[in-house]
This record gives sequence, C-alpha cells and structure tokens, in this order.
Amino acid sequence: MPVANADIARELDRIADLLDIEGANQFRVRAYRRAARIVDTLPRGVGEMLLAGEDLDDLPGIGKDLAEKIATLAQGRHLPMLNELEREVPPGITALLSLPSLGPKRVHVLHEQLGISNIAELAAAARAGKLRSLPRFGAAIEAALLKAVAERAEQPRRIMLRQAEQIAEPLLGRLRQVPDVLAAEVAGSYRRRRETVGDLDFVVSSNAAPAVIERFVHDEEVAQVIEHGPTRASVNLKHNLQLDLRAVLPASYGAALLYFTGSKAHNIALRRIAVAKGWKLNEYGLFEGDRQIAGVTEADVYIRLGLPFIPPELREDQGEVAAAQQGTLPALVKLADIRGDLHAHTIATDGRATLAAMAQAARERGYSYLAITDHSRRLAMAHGLGPRELTNQIEAIRRLNEKSSDCKILASIEVDILEDGKLDLPDSVLKELDLVVGAVHSHFEFPKVRQTERLLRAMDNRYLDIIAHPTGRLINQRPSYELDMVRLLRAAREHGCHLEVNAQPNRLDLPDTFCRLAADAGVKLAISTDAHGVEELAFMRYGVDTARRGWLQANDVLNTRSWRELKSMLRQR
Repeated sequence: MPVANADIARELDRIADLLDIEGANQFRVRAYRRAARIVDTLPRGVGEMLLAGEDLDDLPGIGKDLAEKIATLAQGRHLPMLNELEREVPPGITALLSLPSLGPKRVHVLHEQLGISNIAELAAAARAGKLRSLPRFGAAIEAALLKAVAERAEQPRRIMLRQAEQIAEPLLGRLRQVPDVLAAEVAGSYRRRRETVGDLDFVVSSNAAPAVIERFVHDEEVAQVIEHGPTRASVNLKHNLQLDLRAVLPASYGAALLYFTGSKAHNIALRRIAVAKGWKLNEYGLFEGDRQIAGVTEADVYIRLGLPFIPPELREDQGEVAAAQQGTLPALVKLADIRGDLHAHTIATDGRATLAAMAQAARERGYSYLAITDHSRRLAMAHGLGPRELTNQIEAIRRLNEKSSDCKILASIEVDILEDGKLDLPDSVLKELDLVVGAVHSHFEFPKVRQTERLLRAMDNRYLDIIAHPTGRLINQRPSYELDMVRLLRAAREHGCHLEVNAQPNRLDLPDTFCRLAADAGVKLAISTDAHGVEELAFMRYGVDTARRGWLQANDVLNTRSWRELKSMLRQR
C-alpha cells in the first residue's frame, strides 16, 4: 500500500529537524520543511500520483532530487540520507523539538553542554536546576519545560484530525466497495470532528457480517489483529493506530452509528430520556420491551425520543440535549456559507504561490474575496514586508483587481504584535489596507497578565481588525500561551475587534470551547485558512468543523458576508 502523505511529510520534517540540529545550511533545512508542507497539503496521495505517471518535480518548490526522495518514501522505503543523519544525531533528540521554547539552536546547546539527547535527560537536568545558567535559557524557560514534560506524560497519544483522515478515508473507501457492505461510516471522535483522534471506530451495515469482518482483517493496512469475531474486530494499523470495526444488520445501523459516534456522556443523556419513557436504548436500537421501535437511522432514534437530529459535532453533553428539547439548537455554519478567506500568503514572504495564482484559486472556489496577508518585517524567517514592500504589494493588488471584479483581492497584512503590544508597521501604512490581521509570533512564555495586556494594547490600535490564531497553540507540539480569554473577548467586543478561527490542521485556533465563548460574548469570528499555497485554501473545512463544534452559526462568522457587508462591519477607517 502507498504510504500516507502525512507519513511522508513527517519523514521530511524529521530530516529537516536533524539537519537543523546539526547546524546545516538553512536553505537546505527550509527546502525539506517546504517539501513536507507541500506533501502534507496535496489534495491527492503521492502514491496515487506516481501510479498515474505524474512527475513530482512539477510540484512548486520540488526539484528532481527531492522528488526522488519523496517517491522513495511513498513506496515505503527508507532513505539512506535519513539513516546517515540518525547515526550522527542521538536517537530521541528530535523529540525535544516538540517541547515549547525548544528550537534547534537550544537543542544543540543542551546536547553540546549537558549531553542531553532525550526528554528524560532534559527533565532530570531541569529538576537539578542545570538549564537556567545555559545561554538562551533561564529560570522561566526551565520551569516551563518541566511543566511541559509533566503534561506530556499525562496525555494519551492522539493524532491530529487531518492525519487520521488520511488514514481513515482510504480504508473507508475500500470497505464501502466490499459487496456485502450496504453502508459504512467512521464514527467516534473522528465523526465528531475533534481536533485529535485516539483511535478509529468504523460502523458497517451488512447482512453478511462475518464475511465483511474476515475481509477487513486481511486489509494490507492491518499490522496486527487484536480481536476477531463474527460481528466485530479490533486491529492495530501500520500507523500505530487502533481501529475497531462493528458490523450490524441494516435495522440497527442508525442506532449503532449513534452509539459509536458518542460521546459517552451524550449517549448517557439519551438513555436517560429513553428510560424515562420506559424504553431501552443501545447499539442495536430503541426498544419498547422486546420490540424495536427505532434504529434504522439516527434521525429515527432522535425523533422517537422527542428530539430533532443533533449534529455529531455537538454530541459532547455540553447542553445540546437540553437545547434540542427546548427547540434552541443552533443552525450550524456550513462550508457553503463561506464567502471568502481572510488570511492567505504568497511568495512575497513565506508562501508558495504567486499573488495571481492565489487569486485564481480563490475564484475557482467561488469566493467573493481573498485577503492577502503576507507577514510584516519583524518575522525575519518569513522574509516579512517592510513599508516599501507592502506599498508595492498594495499597488499590485489594485492592478489585479482592475483586471477582474468577480473576486476582490483585499490588500492586507499579518502584522506582528510586538512585546509591548505595538504593531510592527506604522499607522500611515496600515490605514491604506483593506484589512489588518495581527498575530503573536514570539515570547509565548509571557505570564498570563502580561500576555493578555499585550493583546489588549494591540486592540487599542484602530487599524487592527482581526487577531490571528489567538492562543498561539500548535496541536501536539506547543500549548496555548497563558491568556485571560474572558477579558480579551470583552475588550474585543468593546473595541470592535475580531478573532480568528485558524483552519490550519495543526492550529484550529480559536479552539471550539473559546468559539462558543466568543459567540456568547457577541464577538464575531473569521474562519480563515492561513494558506501558504493554493492547495491549503481547502483547509477551510477544518475551520468550519471547529466552528461547528463551537456552536457557531453563519451569523457569528465574519466571512459569511459579502465584501460590502463585511467592510461595513470592520472598523471605520
């Protein structure tokens, strides 16, 4: 079986990490990181592209040498270059990069001065107070690392939703092609669109369950069979992910899908309603005595319980059952409601596509507008724009808009919010823009009060419209910085500022819980992709997933409006 894109990207990122720790040329390091991002965001599998005879070096930013390495990884073979790097760099050292505040330079210092090559050795050195005297460290970073190590040990292993999707969807597709399968779906936290997934739950409708189970356990992605019965199976996949399959008769399919989608707390709430009516609800159906009264579809079960259908994203026992009983369930925002994207990058800074290519891709998606938000000058690693370069880009965008009116390109910027809360560019430049997006890219270690004050001062600037990825988290890599979200939302409402739901799969920031808090506070949010290439505009659906989990309706989202309507909602220039 071809290797999943996410696994190829992970290997490329590993090469970049190892090169970076060794102090290799930064252009070389960035080439591998760029290749990893391109592969991870491809709309099709690399293996599928190779089978179709497509040349990988036709991809932007991928030369012949990198194309050959990607093809090798896609075929499940190990790269000799990676073997060599792994011999030179101690095993376990790259895991240090997953901890907050640790980049390649600090990891290099740890290894050279203290001989640290894994997380256990780091924790021991931190507990002994050995880190604080190292260059580029200090007592605050030492304490933060100890806290991160402790939190890491307590967390179960979960993978990002997009990674799970790249594993689950091909399996689901093959399962649906089995002759005896009438219907199949992925349930569990995956269907509820949680940001991370611990395992995969598949539910199948079939009149020949044993044949389906037998066919499934021999799938090429299965590495180990844990349990194998006539109606169920549990396996470990080659991706070190457990998958549980349940096959039921068509009469029970809806009830089984409801049960295995969960959450457990939501299911308990439904069972209480059933018990109060003298009924029994389980994975086989809703029963009155021995007679099944619902279960073919999920909607049947909800209707018999006196409830409207509750979307899977809401099934967390966070008030959705009571809202359903009271007729106040939200009409959740849909991907089709989105009219444009308010955060995207081009090759002017760290993007992979030209201004014209991004504009064309937005038109092809049927968008009414696209904001080009290249980085400001402070973010040196992204080759940020200064006032002169930004002015030139504004003029280029205006010329582009003169040629086409079906999708307006908005002149914008992702401006750095500096340590003191000031913005990285002068007002004289910002006032010329259609939209200003601000973001924190440094000093994540600031304590809660100082970090909150930093963002509050940024909102004092009348030209700041949206705060991007407001908590700064990277899923499974970096926790959110400390922030008083209630205070921030109150100030956002008072200032007429807005927050972003960043749709990058490794961000999904604002998280769903804060989305709901923002809506309750009357703060409108922008669902944006932070796209660095045309293919990443498709990440919008992950942002919509997060917004739906946060109970957001179309009216709560800025970019469900036309540009004319949106412009009137932004601050007066």
